[in-house]
Amino acid sequence: MEKLPALLEPKAMQADGKALPVQAAINHIVVPKPVSDLRFTATGFDDGVLTYYQARYGRQGTQALNDLELVPIHPDGNTFRLMFKGRPVAASQVNVETGEGWRRSLAPSKDGTVSFTPSFPGLYVLEVSARVNDAVVTVGGKKYHDVRYTATLSFTVPQPEGR
Repeated sequence: MEKLPALLEPKAMQADGKALPVQAAINHIVVPKPVSDLRFTATGFDDGVLTYYQARYGRQGTQALNDLELVPIHPDGNTFRLMFKGRPVAASQVNVETGEGWRRSLAPSKDGTVSFTPSFPGLYVLEVSARVNDAVVTVGGKKYHDVRYTATLSFTVPQPEGR
């Protein structure tokens, strides 16, 4: 069981901005199920690397609320645009993984969009990471020269009715 890295200021909120309580466990974060898309943010630091974690569960909303976020073009759609601080950006790769261990790497378009069609029911997690060039951030009196953003978008494809 892998332990969570040290996290600063973990926050969870619904799409309407309503805060949700956050509880850290040994290897995961516990947040009550929201009534809408969930956003989670935290800052982590490990081995001289400062990482801004930006997670989203759900693909109803089409607006980015986190600094780095994969946003569906249409509610419940399968095409997503990568947004950084409100602007579309390109990425070299978006990774997709399921709860069943299925994995793929996707190459986004120059406009930051990536598409894929889920092949089976289950939990899907899309992940992208970016390193901020020439960034120096000070947290708790310590300077970090390696600053990264990691964003995930998770959603569940339900089992078809009658199965």
